[in-house]
Amino acid sequence: MRHLVLAGLFALASCGFAAAQDVGGSYAVEGTNINGSPYTGTAEITLLSETTCAIEWTTGSTTSSGICMRNGNAFSAGYVLGDAVGLLVYEIMEDGSMEGIWTVAGQDGTGTETLTPQ
Repeated sequence: MRHLVLAGLFALASCGFAAAQDVGGSYAVEGTNINGSPYTGTAEITLLSETTCAIEWTTGSTTSSGICMRNGNAFSAGYVLGDAVGLLVYEIMEDGSMEGIWTVAGQDGTGTETLTPQ
């Protein structure tokens, strides 16, 4: 019985590690700006370690990049766009998409964004 419990704990630990690694890849982006106007584009997430990743968004002619990490079903990213610093917080959905909100330092309000794996 003890071996069965240990095997089960190992399987759960392995699933947690695998889950941390499954956010890398290409995503379609759909969102709304702080003023409510829509935007679309792409995002590429590159794993840097077991706990961090790099993310790059291309929306229209604009490209921004930042650092990201996952904690359970939460995914967050900080980015720089010109002189602006921004923050995104997503919830990872069961289908692998991410739904979130974002803001920019010094601006009132939030935008929304969904990342869908391609």
